[in-house]
Amino acid sequence: MTSRLFNQMLEGIDRGAFPRTRKWAWRGVYNMLSRFWRDDDWRFMNYGYVPEGVPFPLEAADEPERAFIGLYAQAVDGLPVAGARVLEIGSGRGGGARYVARYHAPASVTGLDYSPETVRLARKLNADTPNLSFEQGDAEHLPFPDASFDIVVNIESSHCYANMPAFVGEVARVLKPGGWFTFADMRGRAAMTDLDRQMAAPGLDLVSERNISPRVVAALDAADARKQARIGKALLMKRFMSEFAGAKGSMLYKGLSRGEVIYVARRYRKAG
Repeated sequence: MTSRLFNQMLEGIDRGAFPRTRKWAWRGVYNMLSRFWRDDDWRFMNYGYVPEGVPFPLEAADEPERAFIGLYAQAVDGLPVAGARVLEIGSGRGGGARYVARYHAPASVTGLDYSPETVRLARKLNADTPNLSFEQGDAEHLPFPDASFDIVVNIESSHCYANMPAFVGEVARVLKPGGWFTFADMRGRAAMTDLDRQMAAPGLDLVSERNISPRVVAALDAADARKQARIGKALLMKRFMSEFAGAKGSMLYKGLSRGEVIYVARRYRKAG
C-alpha cells in the first residue's frame, strides 16, 4: 500500500465515504503489518498519550512503551477495573489489554480484533499474561452474549469501522447494567458532530469528554526517535510506515498539531 492510499484512507475519516471499502482496506493494512512487522518488543500500534503532571507507575521493562501505554492508563484511570470482566475492541498487538491485565487486577481481559493475523500475533506476544485472551471478530457484530462485560475499552480503532451506530449498539448490548465504556479516537474537526450522533446509543450516558490532542502530539514527539529507528529498516515501505506511525511531518501529525484533527477521549456508562 502506498502512502498516497494511506492518506486517502485518513481523509475518509472525515468524509465517511465508502465505509465498507475502508473497513476492508484497514483490515488488509493490519494483516500486512502483522505479517512483516513482528518485533517481539513492540506490542502497540497507537499514537500514544503523555499526561501532564506526575507520571503513572510502570515497571522498568515497560518503560520503552510508556508513551503508548499512556492511552490505556488514561482510559481506565479511576474506573472499577479490579475484579471486573474487561473487553477491548480493536486490541491490535495486545499491549494495551496486557497493561490492563497486569496493572489493574481485573478478573479477565478479552481482546478482540478484526484482523486474524493480528490476533495470532497478539497471542504470541502476550502469552505471559494468564488472565488475558484474544479472539478474532467484528466490532459491529460482537461474538459475546448480552451483559457479558463490566468495562469495554476502545482505543484508536473506531475510525476503521463501517457502521459506528452498530458498533456502539453492540457495546451497549454486551455491557452489564452500570458498566463503563471508555473510548478514545481521532476525527477531523468537521466530523465531530457526526461522531456525537453515531455514539448516541440508547442506554449509554455520556459521563465525560476531553480533547486530548495536545497530549497525543506530545506522545508522538516522545516516541519519534524510536519509531524512526524502525522506519529506517522498512526499505521500500518507509513512506508508508512514516505516515502510518504518525511521524513528525506526516499528514496525521500536522493535522493534530494544527487542530484539524481532534483526538477525543470519552466515557459512557450503561444505565443500571
